[in-house]
Amino acid sequence: MASLSLSLNKNPNPPVTGLFPKQDNLNRLATKTSAISLNKPFSSKKLENEKTTIMFTRSSVSSTTSTHDYRKSDAVLSHDHPHPHHHNHHHVDEATLLLQNEEDERPLREIWREIQGSNDWEGLVDPLNSCLRREIIRYGEFAQACYDSFDFDPNSKYCGTCKYPGAHFFEKLEMADRGYKISRYLYATSNINLPNFFQRSKMSSVWSQHANWMGYVAVSTDEDEIRRLGRRDIVIAWRGTVTYLEWICDLKDILRSADFGPDPTVKIESGFYDLYTKKERGCKYCSFSAREQVLAEIKRLLDYYEGEEISITVTGHSLGSALAILSAYDMAEVGLNVVASGKKVPITVYSFAGPRVGNLKFKGRCDELGIKVLRVVNVHDVVPTVPGIIANEKRQFQKYIEETMSFPWSYAHVGVELRLDQSHSPFLKPTKDPGCAHNLEVHLHLVDGYHGKGKRFCLETKRDIALVNKNCDLLRSEYGVPSQWRQDENKGMVRNTDGRWVLPERPRLEGHPPDMAEHLEKVLMIKRNSNSNGGVHGTSSPGLEAS
Repeated sequence: MASLSLSLNKNPNPPVTGLFPKQDNLNRLATKTSAISLNKPFSSKKLENEKTTIMFTRSSVSSTTSTHDYRKSDAVLSHDHPHPHHHNHHHVDEATLLLQNEEDERPLREIWREIQGSNDWEGLVDPLNSCLRREIIRYGEFAQACYDSFDFDPNSKYCGTCKYPGAHFFEKLEMADRGYKISRYLYATSNINLPNFFQRSKMSSVWSQHANWMGYVAVSTDEDEIRRLGRRDIVIAWRGTVTYLEWICDLKDILRSADFGPDPTVKIESGFYDLYTKKERGCKYCSFSAREQVLAEIKRLLDYYEGEEISITVTGHSLGSALAILSAYDMAEVGLNVVASGKKVPITVYSFAGPRVGNLKFKGRCDELGIKVLRVVNVHDVVPTVPGIIANEKRQFQKYIEETMSFPWSYAHVGVELRLDQSHSPFLKPTKDPGCAHNLEVHLHLVDGYHGKGKRFCLETKRDIALVNKNCDLLRSEYGVPSQWRQDENKGMVRNTDGRWVLPERPRLEGHPPDMAEHLEKVLMIKRNSNSNGGVHGTSSPGLEAS
């Protein structure tokens, strides 16, 4: 995998249709979760002691709007103002009230630990800290990159893999200025019981019969970015699904022991476990499990940058969020983030629209290990309400039910929740489409405009609202943005030397790097040392072998 194992020099140059699920299945699922209020908006209480500025704007949102330059003054519609398309023809031609949260002027390098959750984001979520907002969006865009680069087309022989080679990944996605480089791609076997999650090619000759591309590991390499961050950052981004939601109907609510640590009562959902730990020895992309791939790569990077200030940030959307939390727990449980000096490298998860992953004991163990999880959810999205409809963290007697009754379907969310509501954005139209409520770009749009409970929706960054319709249809029609607009030019077809339009060949996909077994053996050594010190019982670990 030489093409992906990029040279990570210490001082490198800067790197440069939707088919939604069967409605009846999701309607039944939504009915089962009716006990959770998904439609109750935040109160619009009169704001006191807030800095306000009167901004004058001429027809900033009109029925003929075609520009996508939506600055703060253009986004001052609040939840309690009439929307521009209402039949009373109320327009926003008058002065409008712009609520401005006080900007956090402190440089990120001075407060990065706080922003990464060292104090569980106390005082940063409500009202939403401006620095934290930018970081949530930045890591959300790392997760979105998994969708924008994934080949969903069943007519392509590359269906199920990444469209771009690692050396050009961020460049192709217009993210070359982020200061990160890909260090390796992650794969998982598709031969597990999540049939509506994996993408397969209809062609007989394909890149792999058994694997799907699941995301990537990247590391900050640009010196200016490292100074801005205050540390070298390792990012793990996991892919979810943008085209189907039916995989949530395939969750069997079956909990099983995680087997990564000493306590067998720490349990996770079996489908997530299989996705993370299973392998196909005959497939060069899945001869190592997704778990082995990520642990070995993180160990390699921590050894390479030994002595530096480092953070590990894991991000994912939808099912990718479940993998993000699971892999963060795994790294901490194995002790991978404890470096030679004995210092702990902080592990933070930015989760978007994620389901519950494990039981109450799993949540408790994540808290004990110091894993920091910030969960961004849309109250209209059904995915964060599953599994665990009967017994979950919202139920008063969950601990009693789980421990005393040994109830096998008890689930609990991990971490701090940032709860958003799409009905508060004046840019979005009313819809009951579950895919729109679950869409990652919609979540990032809501983060951009959210200031706190009861506060007005106001876009804080220059993030284009057209991105909302990249993979869905949720923007109001007056903005003139087509739905589902993102695709490769000519759907990837190019004209060859004979004048025929063809799908071009892609560079040969590499399997695992030759030194992977070596770094995996180091992970096993950490585990064995922990065993000998009484930290972890047992001698084997699922999906973790050096051979």
